[in-house]
Amino acid sequence: MGVNQSWVTEFILVGFQLSAEVEVLLFWIFSLLYIFSLLANGMILGLIRLDHSLHTPMYFFLSHLAVIDMSYASNNVPKMLANLMNKKRTISFVPCIMQTFLYFAFAATECLILVVMSYDRYVAICYPLQYTVIMSWRVCTILALTSWSCGFALSLVHAILLLRLPFCGPRDVNHLFCEILSVLKLACADTWVNQVVIFTTCVFVLVGPLCLMLVSYMHILGAILKIQTKEGRIKALSTCSSHLCVVGLFFGIAMVVYIVPDSNQREEQEKMLSLFHSLFNPMLNPLIYSLRNAQVKGALHRALQRMRSMPTYGPC
Repeated sequence: MGVNQSWVTEFILVGFQLSAEVEVLLFWIFSLLYIFSLLANGMILGLIRLDHSLHTPMYFFLSHLAVIDMSYASNNVPKMLANLMNKKRTISFVPCIMQTFLYFAFAATECLILVVMSYDRYVAICYPLQYTVIMSWRVCTILALTSWSCGFALSLVHAILLLRLPFCGPRDVNHLFCEILSVLKLACADTWVNQVVIFTTCVFVLVGPLCLMLVSYMHILGAILKIQTKEGRIKALSTCSSHLCVVGLFFGIAMVVYIVPDSNQREEQEKMLSLFHSLFNPMLNPLIYSLRNAQVKGALHRALQRMRSMPTYGPC
């Protein structure tokens, strides 16, 4: 232990090993997708804020999902875009740990918000007469604040456990950003405790919530089948289909990355899955909810009509 060690002050984000021409092309493609993601989620937030028909618990939670998606993408994508145009792909130690903390915090919070949204659909379809009483604004606020608090508290635990580890080299993070599993591989100490806590957290925010959602949707399906009219069944299914699409995308990718045993052959695949999680998933969520949801499409149509009816003033 008396040997001097040089502690790491910055990491190198390896990313994809591609030619300069391909990286420039990806920079423009990813930039457009990132801007579209921010605009699409911003549109969802604006519609929910302005249209009184969307002032319901379902869209209250959807607005939280939009904020998470914008934050989630903004935590990872700008640095990834900068690295595509810069050969020196370094990131200092503190920003790297902060990126790891926020990445895990937003991911865990999104998991919990999606669970709350499934509970909201369960109450709306299985107990429609008691819906406004059960899902009061006080309850909705508590559920949202609890989701955010648990997500950030869990991430703080991982950040503290990560900071206690020594990093004395190598510096190459084989990922697009500072993802916790990739950073752990560079530690100069045993990371068994970290990995056990990560696995336990994944069971808590992935496996447990997914089981709860499956149970709730089994009850929802049973309630839908009891609806007498075809129109009623279609309306009930349409309110759940968007949520099921989002859940399938998010939980499916997250479980492959964090639950399936790791191997060297899977590192490149995990980069692609993380890219989808950080860039494409935040972009797809507002598309799914806007294209498959009649209320959101109606709100968008009314907003466009109001914009067209606004008086235009020519030059004096």
